[in-house]
This record gives sequence, C-alpha cells and structure tokens, in this order.
Amino acid sequence: MLSFSSTQTKPSPLTPNLYPSSHSISHSLMTPSSTRKPQKNQTHLNLQRLRVRAIDAAQPFDYETRIKTHYQKSNTLKIAIIGFGNFGQFLAKTFVQQGHTVLAQSRSDYSKVAENVGVSFFTDPHDLCEQHPEVVLLCTSILSTEKVIKSFPFQRLRRNTLFVDVLSVKEFPRDLLLKYLPDEFDILCTHPMFGPQSGKNSWVNLPFVYDKVRIGNNGFRFNRCEKFLDIFGREGCRMVEMSCAEHDKHAAGSQFVTHTMGRVLEKFKLESSPINTKGYETLLNLVENTSGDSFDLYYGLFMYNKNAMEQLERLDMAFEALKKELFGHLHEVCRKQLFGTAEAVEIPREEEPAKSHKLLPVGAQNGSNVVTQNRSGEAPQSGAHEGYEDSAPLDSASVSLR
Repeated sequence: MLSFSSTQTKPSPLTPNLYPSSHSISHSLMTPSSTRKPQKNQTHLNLQRLRVRAIDAAQPFDYETRIKTHYQKSNTLKIAIIGFGNFGQFLAKTFVQQGHTVLAQSRSDYSKVAENVGVSFFTDPHDLCEQHPEVVLLCTSILSTEKVIKSFPFQRLRRNTLFVDVLSVKEFPRDLLLKYLPDEFDILCTHPMFGPQSGKNSWVNLPFVYDKVRIGNNGFRFNRCEKFLDIFGREGCRMVEMSCAEHDKHAAGSQFVTHTMGRVLEKFKLESSPINTKGYETLLNLVENTSGDSFDLYYGLFMYNKNAMEQLERLDMAFEALKKELFGHLHEVCRKQLFGTAEAVEIPREEEPAKSHKLLPVGAQNGSNVVTQNRSGEAPQSGAHEGYEDSAPLDSASVSLR
C-alpha cells in the first residue's frame, strides 16, 4: 500500500512577514531545503516533508481487472425482450442473474416489474431499437406474433441482429420470420419445454429445443448464437437440436395432449382429498401447471400446429373405445343376471301328430278307395263309394281326418 513517513528538515530560516499565499507544506515541496540558501533575519520553523516509501495498492484499472472486464463483456449479450408477460419476466430473471443486459417492451406497462428485476423497460419499440440490442427475443402470444412482426421497426436495428422466438409451435413463427425479416438478419427458432410453473425451482434436465434456421457464416454471428444458447446450457437444460417440422410433430403428441387433459380435468373440477394417491397428486399437478397458462396459448397450440387436429380426434376415438369396452362388459353382466336362469331351462318339443297312412287300408294308393268310418265306427255301405270311382286321386295331405 501507499505509505508515507515524516522526516524532520533542518530549520529553514524564513522572513517574519510571510506572504498570505505561502503554505509551509507546499513551500517545502516546491523548494527543497538542501537547495535553499539561508537568508538574514529569518525565523526557524519546523517543517515536515512527505516521502513516498512504497506503491503496493491494488489499482482499480490494473491489467487483471481490465482482462476480467473484457472477458465478462465478451460473454454477455444485450437482449431485447418483446412481450414482457409472465414468460418474458420468467426468462428475464435468469438473463439478469447471468450478467446480461436486458431490455423489454410490451403493450402493457410493466415498468415497475422490470425495475424490480433489473430490466430497462420501453413502451415504444422505436426507442427500444435505438439501444441496438444484439438479440431480439419474441415472447409474444402465438395469436399476436404476425401483427407484432409486421409492425416492428427493423430499420432501426443493426443489419445482422439475431431474432429468436420461444413460441410453443415452430413452423408458424419460422415461416413468418423468413417472410418479413430482411435477409441480413439471423433467425433462431427455440422452444423451452418448460414454463414459470414447471421451471420455477430449476432448469436442470429440462429440454430446450432449437433450430438454427438462418445463422451467418462469420465468426461473430456464429459466436453470438452460441452465447445465447449457452444461457440455457449453463442452467442445466437438456439441449436438443431439432427441425421445426419434427418439433411440431412431437409437440402435438406431448404438449397439446398434456394441455388438453389438464384442461379437461380442470373442467371436471378435480379437487384434493385426504387420501390422495401419488397418481392423483400427479393429476392435480397437471391441472395446476396447465391452468396457469392462458387459453390463447392452448388455442394457438391447436390452431397453428397442423398435427393437433389428428391428436384431438385420436383422443376422442380412444375415449369412445374405452366407453364401448366398459359398457360391453357391463352388458354381459346384466344379461347373465336377467336371462341366465331362463336360458338354462330346456324347452320340450311338441309331439308330432299321428301319421295319415295308419288310417289308410292296406293296398290303398294315393288316397284311392279311402275307407272311412262314421261316428258309430261302422264301415260305410258299398254305396258310399259311388261317385268316387271317377274322381281324381287324393293326396294323403288332403285327407280330412275326424
């Protein structure tokens, strides 16, 4: 450290009448005693001189500090968040904790919230763009994305600014950015597969999906993209590089189905009980995680993912198939209870009537010469057969029995 020591000087003869501007210390420093010549009629004053003994204090801008400052600046970004709602605030807290400069702009006034988390808030996107952020992060809702992009003042940004979206669908924002952004701008489509509820404690092992849609070839633009991705890598996210089309295909089967079941259970009024099982607790957590998101998000997952309709139809078919299987088993049980005893009893067959040929005399053919009996049991007279000789033969089935 810087130390000083006082040394006694030889008495310096001075004139009795000193000038008002003279000072003992400054005078001694300006004119060393060894070079001054004593004058007549001078009084002797004991003066002290300061002598520098060592320079050992740490300087605020020494070499090590400059290197550290340069390293910190080279690994931090100036990030502008467009749409400072729940998810934008959720990401901004982590950005600030890692030392990044964060700007925000939104239709609603979040100036107080931004101030609390260390974010500079702007109500006008033109003022935001004049700060020349390196990264512009789109955290808008799916339904308002196109309107925001079409009205954004790109001309106030640097020519190679990196645009990043964090929407839950990927093909839709990718096509919008490719359509409206100038060719010089870089495009990175991402989707953190977590939110303020599921990621409130930690991001470790939570998936982060990204697709480098358009990144410049030079080193600066490549490194800038990697530095942004490193924000999530440093928090322990599981980094997954995947095309936008493949993401939407998988997301329809996972995220959309999850949100659908969560909202169905929410309308079912699922409530906690004193005897909750672990499976039931999982369902309650599902309702809590999905109910915190707006319906616009759920509608956007359905409207702007072409695979969502197929998943919704499959859910409906699966539910109907389950009901059919359940009611089918119930029908069998009811049938056995209602008709089981009756089906076990064997119904006897009716006796067949006596065959007609027993009434015919031997030698009678096809009903000819039919011999009948009267009520008294006597055979009819021979005259009874008169008139039958020329008649047509009778079939046995046409014989009338009495």
